Amino acid sequence: MTRVVSRGLLLIGVAIPMFSALSCSAASAAVTIPDPAVDAPLAHAEGQETAVFAGGCFWGIQAVFEHVNGVLRATSGYSGGHVVNPDYDQVSSGTTGHAESVEVVFDPSRITYGTLLKVFFAVAHDPTELDRQGPDEGTQYRSALFTTSAEQDRIARAYIAQLDAAHVYARPIVTQVTPFSAFYTAEAYHQDFARKHPDNAYIAINDAPKVANLKKELPALYTSDPARP
Repeated sequence: MTRVVSRGLLLIGVAIPMFSALSCSAASAAVTIPDPAVDAPLAHAEGQETAVFAGGCFWGIQAVFEHVNGVLRATSGYSGGHVVNPDYDQVSSGTTGHAESVEVVFDPSRITYGTLLKVFFAVAHDPTELDRQGPDEGTQYRSALFTTSAEQDRIARAYIAQLDAAHVYARPIVTQVTPFSAFYTAEAYHQDFARKHPDNAYIAINDAPKVANLKKELPALYTSDPARP
């Protein structure tokens, strides 16, 4: 089926979004930020915990978290809205309330939620951009944390306050912290998009630098063996 996507051109079959280097800005450089002062300790036994992040196009967020040690799965999808089982066209319209999101399943004995937040704020996106991220604009691209527990909510709010108080960014953080309600997995062609299409112009300009920044700025957290959805 032919599909029009907001990040691309009209193509036959599955759309492969394209941007010229002149039509969108390169991904922002990594930001040096402190560890969270409030965090959960590492668990004593292996397990699984879920966290949901939104920060612009889900391709880049997924690509970053797939390369984080301790992450077991990272899946692109939709969260934060009122429409059940939305599709990409509906979410792209900006009328569903959903944000392009990534569900991250991690082992809390290997990595903490606070450390995942550090990755999110340092290299995955710009948390000071309101309802947009780079070339993508609309509430569906907002910066948001959908917390799955009271502990996650406490850690997220404390870290945002810590970063704002330290004036890490030139502008205030606009990231929303909202209790998780539902996550809907995106269409198959969105999954692992950055890994499958490394030469795509949008990926090369906006998302590949994020993974490179993770490897450069937070090398202890980087793994070259990415997790899968």
